[in-house]
Amino acid sequence: MKNGTVTAFILQGLTDDPQLQVLIFIFLFLTYMLSVTGNLTIIALTFVDSHLKTPMYFFLKNFSFLEISFTSACIPRYLYSIATGDKVITYNACMIQVFFIDLCGVTEFFLLAAMSFDRYVAICKPLHYVTIMSIRVCRILIVSCWVAGLCVILPPLSLGFNLEFCDSNILDHFACDAFPLMKIACSDTWTLEQTVNICAVLTLNLTLTCVVLSYGSIIKTIFRFPSVQERKKAFSTCSSHMIVVSITYGTCIFIYMNPAAKEEVTVNKVVSLLVSSVSPTLNPFIYTLRNSQVKKAFKDSIKRLVFLSTK
Repeated sequence: MKNGTVTAFILQGLTDDPQLQVLIFIFLFLTYMLSVTGNLTIIALTFVDSHLKTPMYFFLKNFSFLEISFTSACIPRYLYSIATGDKVITYNACMIQVFFIDLCGVTEFFLLAAMSFDRYVAICKPLHYVTIMSIRVCRILIVSCWVAGLCVILPPLSLGFNLEFCDSNILDHFACDAFPLMKIACSDTWTLEQTVNICAVLTLNLTLTCVVLSYGSIIKTIFRFPSVQERKKAFSTCSSHMIVVSITYGTCIFIYMNPAAKEEVTVNKVVSLLVSSVSPTLNPFIYTLRNSQVKKAFKDSIKRLVFLSTK
C-alpha cells in the first residue's frame, strides 16, 4: 500500500446478525452452486451436441464462462468470510478482486452487444448468416470483447493504485469495489470518480446503442414476415437474450447512473449481491427454458448417460 499505511482491508459484509448471516450463506451457496452447475451444463452441451455448434451457441458458451468467472470473483470469498468470520482481505487480494469483477462485468456488456449483432444477422440477413458469422469472425468478436473490457478498466484501475488510505481500512461492502474504496481513501478521488463515470457511461452507451440498433432492425424485419408462425419463431429466438439484456442493463444503470444509489450503501450492496449471485443463476434457466434446441440437447445427453450407466 502507498506509504505503507494500510496493508489490508476489513470487509463488513451485509450484516453482523448471526441468524441473517446463516440465511445469507445458505442463499448464496445455493445460488452459486446453481449458477456454476447451470452454466457448466450449457458449456458441456455446446461441446457434445452437434446441433449446438452454431455461432449463437458459441456466444452462449462464452457468456456462460463469463458468468461463472464473474460470480466466482466475489461470492466464494464472501462465503468464506461468513463461514470463518475472517473479514480481512489483503491489499493485493483486494486489487485482484476489483480487477476480475470489473473485467468480467465490463466484458459482459460487450459480449451482449456481440450476441445482439449475431441475432441481427440471423434474422435480417439469413441467407448470408453462415458467411458473415464464420467461426473466425466469432472468435475475433469474442477476443475483441475481452480486449475492450480490459481497455475500459485499465485507466481507472491505474488511478486506483495511487489511492492513499490513512484513517480507515473498513470497507462497507461484501467485496472490494471502486466506490467503497474511494469512500475511505484520504487522497483526492475526484479524477478517479470522473474516470469511472466516463468509462461506465461510454461502455453503457456504446454497447446499448449496438443492442438497440440490432433489435430495432430485428423487430422491423419480424413485422414484415407474412406468417404469424414465422414471427413467433423469430421472437422466440431473441426473447431469452432480450430478457438477459434487460436485467443486466437495468441493474447496472441503477447502480452507476443513479447518484442516490451510490449514497445508499445498503441498497447498493443488495443490488450488487443480486447482480453477482442471482443474475448468473437465472441466465442458464432463461436460455434453456425458452430454447427448444437446448432442452432437446439436455434430454438427449441425459438419455445417453442413462444408457451408458445401464450397460
